[in-house]
Amino acid sequence: MRIFERVGPVSGVGLPGLVGMRRAGVRLAATALCLTLLAGCSDRPGPEALTPTAAKAPGAREHVILVASTRERDPRPGVIFNGERSTALNFAKVDLSVPPAHKPGEIEWPKKGTGDPATDMVVHEAIYRDTQQDFLRDMKSELARRPAGQKKVFIFVHGYNTQFSEALYRLAQMADDSDAPAVPVLFTWASRATTEAYVYDNNSATAARDNLEDTIRLAFGSGADEVSIMAHSMGNWVTVEALRQIRISGKPVPANKIGNIILAAPDIDVDVFKTQLKRFGKPAKPFVVIVSRDDKALGISEFLAGKKQRLGEYSNDAELVDLGAVVVDMTDVKALDSFNHGKFAQLAEMAPQLRGSLLTGAASAGKPAPSTMSMEGVRISGLDRLRQQPTQQAAVAVDEVAAAPAPAAQ
Repeated sequence: MRIFERVGPVSGVGLPGLVGMRRAGVRLAATALCLTLLAGCSDRPGPEALTPTAAKAPGAREHVILVASTRERDPRPGVIFNGERSTALNFAKVDLSVPPAHKPGEIEWPKKGTGDPATDMVVHEAIYRDTQQDFLRDMKSELARRPAGQKKVFIFVHGYNTQFSEALYRLAQMADDSDAPAVPVLFTWASRATTEAYVYDNNSATAARDNLEDTIRLAFGSGADEVSIMAHSMGNWVTVEALRQIRISGKPVPANKIGNIILAAPDIDVDVFKTQLKRFGKPAKPFVVIVSRDDKALGISEFLAGKKQRLGEYSNDAELVDLGAVVVDMTDVKALDSFNHGKFAQLAEMAPQLRGSLLTGAASAGKPAPSTMSMEGVRISGLDRLRQQPTQQAAVAVDEVAAAPAPAAQ
């Protein structure tokens, strides 16, 4: 990239113009460098990562994931959905398994072609669904398999630069690690999964707001006792916007069925989020915001946004609590990825310890659940706002937040 090669006079351009051009060149070079760095977040699955296999392995754990997507269907084996935008909301049902030797927080990608269920996460069957009614029927069927008290739905939304296979297997990893009872539902918008497609991805997320609203309403119409939502990174933008649309539509979802709204490493301008929360008002069950001040990916996003701080790296936990949020601060947790952007995926494994710590601490003090707790680098502030109830219920709330399935690592 030869941005600075020409330093002599340019016809028709004065000194101020040259300075402006050079500054623009610096910004362009820095942006290119940032996006190149961001591309190296993690290894990625190959194009055949979702090729179905009939093979089974003793000890492999099977999961059913329902999919609602604004991506185009892709006829190539092992792809299912690509990164282009569909004109309609698409649906699918995917049966897959997690290998018996799965390591918490990790994704065992198929190494080449069709994976081995003894060592890899693999798809056994993927079926397109043509209508909302088909999708809803699948959701009701999965809920019927859950015992009373566990008939829940969990929707999650991935971030920028994410392949469909990455989002799907990340959800499988988190669902397996947490052993969460909720029906896992992936809402996946059209990401081209390349660093240079940042603007395309951002526009795709924005264009998906109505479709996510439709998906959320379908979940509430399924007969589920509770519906929770989790988003990661850029996925938080479309999620908060869809929830805002529901808020101002005059057609609210049942308040008593709203579970946790979890925003993991949100790539949202802090000022924008403050205005959104003010619009929502302080909800009975506040948003849960997972932050880490050493998140390098959000640091890059902050630079690209004109040095406007992103919510996922915000340092004033107390201010967010005052606005009605519960803050899960993971700054002191050692990340499994080099960009410290996927720490949220480690919460599932930590859920039992977090819950036990809260119960033990509160019981020994003989007091209600505390407003703040810390364990193994995780600090939760505003916990008393999450459950204005006795210790046992507060501990369950921590368990729900930590054990919830999470979106893709990007």
